[in-house]
This record gives sequence, C-alpha cells and structure tokens, in this order.
Amino acid sequence: MGNRRKILIIDDEQDLCRLLQLYFFRRGYLVEITHTLGDGVKAMKNFLPDILFLDNNLPDGTGWAQVAYFMQINPDLKLYLMSGFQPEAPHIEGVQYTLLTKPISFSDLDHQL
Repeated sequence: MGNRRKILIIDDEQDLCRLLQLYFFRRGYLVEITHTLGDGVKAMKNFLPDILFLDNNLPDGTGWAQVAYFMQINPDLKLYLMSGFQPEAPHIEGVQYTLLTKPISFSDLDHQL
C-alpha cells in the first residue's frame, strides 16, 4: 500500500467529494477528503498527497490563496484548482496546475491523471 498514489480533495461540497473519492478509490488511489481550508492544511501536512484537488471558495477561507504553502509542503504536487464559477485562471508564480470548472467531467479526469 506504500506505493499507491495519494489524493487530497479540499472542497465543501460533500456530495462531490464522495463521488470523487469513490471514483479515485476504484482506480487504486488512496483518497482523503476535507471540507474546510483549516482541515485541508492539516491533512496536507499529515497525509502528504501526490495530487491535490482544491476548491477556491471554502467556508473558512480562499483555497487558491494557499497554493504556495501547499507547494512548499510538496513541490512535486500535481494540482487541480476547482471552482463552480467560470473562473479566470489565477497566476501563481512558478506553479503549474489544471483548472476545473464544476460540474467536473469524469471522462476529462481520466485523460489528465
């Protein structure tokens, strides 16, 4: 189990989190979900994911504002920024990411991971 890739999902939409968790679990990933930015920061430090799905508008803060911090914890983190709106892609110095607009297409995810 030590070589399985790990995904952290930080999003306050619990139904979406459960769907993504099941989707990735069936593909062999270890998946942890959190619904607040504070819990997401703790999970990032403790779970040390390879891949992060990060919502922007969370109950306790703006997820995308924490990208630099998350990248310090894991500089090789594969990052997916999510939003329910048609967001303008943020400029985050030195960080590559994929921008996903909700609802998320699972077929699109198959091609990206």
